[in-house]
Amino acid sequence: MTSLTMQPPPGERMLRFVGDCVNFSLRTADGTSLPAGWRVLLRTNLGRAAAIRDEIVLSHCQKLPLAGASWHDIPMRLENGGYQVQLPLTEVGYFKSKAYAVDSKGHQHWPEGTDIGVTVHPDSYRTANSIYCAFVRMFGPQKSAINTQDEGLEKQLKDLDTRGYTTIPPSGQFRDLIRELPHIIDTLGCRILHLLPINPTPTTFARFGRFGSPYALQDFLAIDPALVEFDRRTTGLDQFREFTYAAHAKGARVFLDLVINHTGWGSTLQENHPEWFLRDTQGAFVSPGAWGTTWEDLVELAHRDVELWDYLADVFLAWCRRGVDGFRCDAGYKVPLPAWQYITARVRQEFPGAIFLLEGLGGAWEITASLLTDGGMQWAYSELFQNYSGTEVANYLDHSLRQSERVGLLLHYSETHDNPRLAEKGRAWSLLRNQLCALTSVSGGFAFTCGVEWLATERINVHSARGLAWGNADNILPELAQLNRLLADHPAFFDAAKLTRLSPVDSPIYALRRDSAEGEDSVLILVNNDSEKPQSLILGASVCRELSRLKLDLLGQPLPKIKRLASREILFHLGPGAVYCLAAMATPQGVSGQDYRRTRAQAAFALTAAGQVLSIEQIPAYDWRKLALLVDANPAQFLARLQSETT
Repeated sequence: MTSLTMQPPPGERMLRFVGDCVNFSLRTADGTSLPAGWRVLLRTNLGRAAAIRDEIVLSHCQKLPLAGASWHDIPMRLENGGYQVQLPLTEVGYFKSKAYAVDSKGHQHWPEGTDIGVTVHPDSYRTANSIYCAFVRMFGPQKSAINTQDEGLEKQLKDLDTRGYTTIPPSGQFRDLIRELPHIIDTLGCRILHLLPINPTPTTFARFGRFGSPYALQDFLAIDPALVEFDRRTTGLDQFREFTYAAHAKGARVFLDLVINHTGWGSTLQENHPEWFLRDTQGAFVSPGAWGTTWEDLVELAHRDVELWDYLADVFLAWCRRGVDGFRCDAGYKVPLPAWQYITARVRQEFPGAIFLLEGLGGAWEITASLLTDGGMQWAYSELFQNYSGTEVANYLDHSLRQSERVGLLLHYSETHDNPRLAEKGRAWSLLRNQLCALTSVSGGFAFTCGVEWLATERINVHSARGLAWGNADNILPELAQLNRLLADHPAFFDAAKLTRLSPVDSPIYALRRDSAEGEDSVLILVNNDSEKPQSLILGASVCRELSRLKLDLLGQPLPKIKRLASREILFHLGPGAVYCLAAMATPQGVSGQDYRRTRAQAAFALTAAGQVLSIEQIPAYDWRKLALLVDANPAQFLARLQSETT
């Protein structure tokens, strides 16, 4: 028999959003028809997210292998010489599918290769995923300082240290950060606030630095008292909820850094469940480490005890109930995949829109890919911030952009709390790296750490509280705000945009063409990764046919030097560290900005509602714009009509 071919091809991975649809097809390799009496089916667990989660949880509780009860067969229809089915995506999760044929004797015939994987993210994260990473401790009185080192005071404190005293300076508090939300959300345009850990830190035993590290947490469920204003009316949890409420009221989301591969020494968990911690052959507790460094203020958890998973799942759920929308999972690759699979399933039973952001730096890519699919996570750190030369940037972005379309969004942090400040090398360098990270992001996944906008030069040290240079007259605040507006408004930076590298891989200038999903809007990104010398780039005639329409820079600069060569090629000459976003016109032609997000949300609402009363194969093909119009006209009538059609 002729072999079978499938589209998407077996083994493919794809990232989509609630409200999208996926087309599957099966045909013979030589284009001939299947014999009479044959049937073609798609075996899938799409549309069965609740069953997948329930099975993971029950399997864990009853210590049984996964039974695969969520799989079902959907008939495929003969169209245009092949068998087709289009399925709407109504639920968040990771799903698998594969088509096959059944002959007249009941024998199954499968195309070669593994299952197709479909990762489905919440509709609300299609665009504008700009993140502001805030260390609450640093938002106190010292935040305006350029340099917080007071040698006289430090000498006095060290003298007290040698005499056995514990001296901890005042800390920034949640209410300090609340007062800066207009700056972060309204002025800068960030939509997500990522908080470094807010749990109690060591004050005496195994305390590192002046404050102790927030990563040496003492209690998974408690708030560090240093972050709370004593006012006799509220608890620490009350004031944390004040913060999440204030952020949500301004349309932002809150992500919390939650560490589950270790605690600090003497933590509540270590005292009550020492059996959940790793010990060496001599019986001593083990401290974790990476890159040749051992973090001696930490003690490592042993995830072989699955009772620990139940405790940790309850921790994540508790923070969701307190207003947290997502989690940065520190060193998540050190936690086994089955643990994450169980934790994410438990959380999504109650909070299906929760986001899990993997900090997988230092781990193998294969582990990251597994955690972003089977593990139930959605986002991970990109490593763009660790690549600098033109060749390094091009090679890494080839990987990052491809995997962001397949397994999960790789977020471009221009700077993290673990790295030296960009501003140490000057304003131009900081601006270049932030523009590079923003303009090459997928779905607007761009992040930076507090103080970047003020060109803070003091490296963040989690054992202390450094200055943020807040209010510094020399800053890049307007440029960051402009980048975030562009990511939030222009369709070329939305989900499903087509991204094409035009520059050679070894060019110091990186050229990226971005076409919106609907094909109505395009931009050309040009980045000179050489911050010291001007560079030139020639783009061939085959890729330049439409470049003559590019008339302005969306970053508000004069156009770069452009020379049209006799060969119809185009030469671009860029100054040191120069970055451009070239477009044909200032106003997008396609649905843009908040109009796009609102329309997509209405269509996703309609499909999610339909998925509650219909199986996904019963939901007819649709145009998301028309679906949104039906909901917008009268949502109650739409739901009533949907209900009546199922009774």
